[in-house]
Amino acid sequence: MKDTNHLFNKKAAFLSLGCKVNAYECESIKQQFMSYGCKIVDFKEFADIYVVNTCTVTAVAGKKSRQMLRRAKELNPQALIVACGCYVQESHESLSKENYVDILVGNRLKNHTAEYVNDFLNGADFASAVHVSSDITEFEEMTTITDNRRVRVDIKIQDGCNQFCSYCIIPYARGRISSRDPRKVISEIEGLAGRGFKEVVLTGIHLSSYGLEDYSVREQRELKTDQGIIPLLDLIEKVNAVPGIERIRIGSVEPRVITDELVERLVKCEKFMPHFHLSLQSGCDSVLARMNRRYDTAKYKECCDIIRKYYYKPSITTDIIVGFPGETEEEFAVTKAYAEEIGFAAIHIFPFSRREGTAADRMEGQLENAVKNGRLKELSAVETVLRNNYEKSFDGEIRPVLVEEKVSLNGKIYNVGHTPEYVKVYFLDDFCAVNDTVDVKMSDKRLTDGIEGVS
Repeated sequence: MKDTNHLFNKKAAFLSLGCKVNAYECESIKQQFMSYGCKIVDFKEFADIYVVNTCTVTAVAGKKSRQMLRRAKELNPQALIVACGCYVQESHESLSKENYVDILVGNRLKNHTAEYVNDFLNGADFASAVHVSSDITEFEEMTTITDNRRVRVDIKIQDGCNQFCSYCIIPYARGRISSRDPRKVISEIEGLAGRGFKEVVLTGIHLSSYGLEDYSVREQRELKTDQGIIPLLDLIEKVNAVPGIERIRIGSVEPRVITDELVERLVKCEKFMPHFHLSLQSGCDSVLARMNRRYDTAKYKECCDIIRKYYYKPSITTDIIVGFPGETEEEFAVTKAYAEEIGFAAIHIFPFSRREGTAADRMEGQLENAVKNGRLKELSAVETVLRNNYEKSFDGEIRPVLVEEKVSLNGKIYNVGHTPEYVKVYFLDDFCAVNDTVDVKMSDKRLTDGIEGVS
């Protein structure tokens, strides 16, 4: 219990927008408020305090952040509204002038959110209650989350980015790269395993840069040390040795990090799941150059080939931006053909979003929204075929499925979980429970047709 505790018995609601790193941080902020004796309620409910962990990765994300802050004020006009995170870091000057936000907390100060709120309620005279630092270099250690699902949990191990892709605002919002002490990562994971969690997902803003702060800019951009091994791999091997953890996944990584040496070691980590999210952004070399991505499509394909050499039917997923400034119909056609050539298991597709302060915002050849949305629709059709083809490739095979929840569909109770390749599966079995791993025979039936997803 804190001295002069003004948060005790207050109702607090939380909302996280954007990436898994934001979600992790929001859970940690929630725990801060719980330590003060706050009662946690759903964001849609009446609360005394609303905390929104904002996102600014696209213009749409920034707009949604503002909308959610205003919605919180509408739910209770007398409530204290707290905005945290990336959108705050980039737009705190304009947000501080809005009458629907009371406290602003930028990145790498989130660990003090509850403290700031308590002091504010105690009458502290802060400069417009704005807590944003321009010096965001150190990793902000946040406390263990209290998620009660006991199946899968995200673990933030890295923050910041030094890459400066021409379209991305994140290096400005998140600052330079920083990494969490591996001993603290392992300690948290050991605690989670003791509470019953079986699957961990290592996440970060630029995960491939984990542990590279002390290396030169050249080495950071090559995403490796002078020994040719990235510190992220060392950490994965340590997590692999934690008793109780059965599955390890990682967030998005740069394709340049994939080498024979790395995958040869990685495949020996039996708990590491064969699911690789390799950021692509475009399947056309001329567009990649304008994006300031430090690889070409030939190098990307080489990385995919390496993964497939060591893993059986690995899931390779990616992100693609359509409608980048100057992208011609021919360049877009090249991207579509390249996606089909690689045979992705899934693609996250985004229309290009202008972000003030980035190089891409100043480029000529900005495309109309109608063009971007049309290309989004075209590539989505390709993605649907690729995803279905990948899932169908397992038909008739037995795959281990970690049960994550039970849902009622068509009058039946289905177990829902994922295979190692992160294929979502629905199956009938009255004798298994959440957190069990069950061998399931995959089927060509699809739940979208209103029938069983596996047999």
